[in-house]
Amino acid sequence: MDERTFGRSDQHASVVGLGTWQLGADWGDVDDKEALAVLEAAAESGVTFFDTADVYGDGRSEQTIATFLASRPDLHVLVATKMGRRVDQIPQNYVLDNFREWNDRSRRNLGVDRLDLVQLHCPPTAVYSSDEVFDALDTLVEEERVAAYGLSVETCEEALTAIARPNVASVQIILNPFRMKPLREVLPAAREAGVGIIARVPLASGLLTGKYTKDTVFAANDHRNFNRHGEAFDQGETFSGVDYATGVEAAAEFAALAPEGYTPAQLALRWIVQQPGVTSVIPGARSPEQARANTDAARLPELSDATLAAIRDLYERRVKDQVEGRW
Repeated sequence: MDERTFGRSDQHASVVGLGTWQLGADWGDVDDKEALAVLEAAAESGVTFFDTADVYGDGRSEQTIATFLASRPDLHVLVATKMGRRVDQIPQNYVLDNFREWNDRSRRNLGVDRLDLVQLHCPPTAVYSSDEVFDALDTLVEEERVAAYGLSVETCEEALTAIARPNVASVQIILNPFRMKPLREVLPAAREAGVGIIARVPLASGLLTGKYTKDTVFAANDHRNFNRHGEAFDQGETFSGVDYATGVEAAAEFAALAPEGYTPAQLALRWIVQQPGVTSVIPGARSPEQARANTDAARLPELSDATLAAIRDLYERRVKDQVEGRW
């Protein structure tokens, strides 16, 4: 699979990576054997980038990745984790002592001396303007606790503030055919600054697979059940912030745009891969079959101008008004 340079660092990542939130919690029940099989399928399909966080299953996702990589010393995988969501979301918690403590925990969970990439996990907006926060992150690099750092953001405005910081290697942001606003300013700014872009929630929490209907029932411990209106965390993380009924209808239209040989999910992933400035897209997978199908999107032919225009038209008609003013 093609790899792209990871922002200002000298590291490389497969253009399709693997998001591992679902291997920790919040997507229904998690089976350890199946989780390891997903990691194996992704790696065998050419994935060299795993994204996780210390809060996913309270460390379970990180530990599962460590178990897998210990069994496959032949692999070179860039592992990005995130920190900051295990405490109250106030700027006062984003200080060097806490960063060191969180870093130590993730290094233990992942079984490494130095993290490849650590990202602040959608911190309070005030954090982005704090010189002390970024000085503390620089200290983690100087202490060789991390090789590089980035930020996972909720809004385009937060992304632009992060990109302007001189040592930020990456920005992780929601980007998919139902969330196009980052194309206007964020991706061009990242390209200009040499900052990597990690595209998360690429399938709008599964909406863009075309598998769901208005009658679909999600498990009680699935965020697509308990966070539809932002009850637990930012609403944009669930279905990209799109109203579920609207999203199901728009997803059906989207599925009809898939060229021959593409699934709807692969259409969404291929659309993201084609956007200038994207380093890696990180779909999750609940099964080895899903992991392999996701990686296949990187090898499909580029989408035609007509298909791209049709996707844009769908966004403008059905989704834009719900999301652009908020994120």
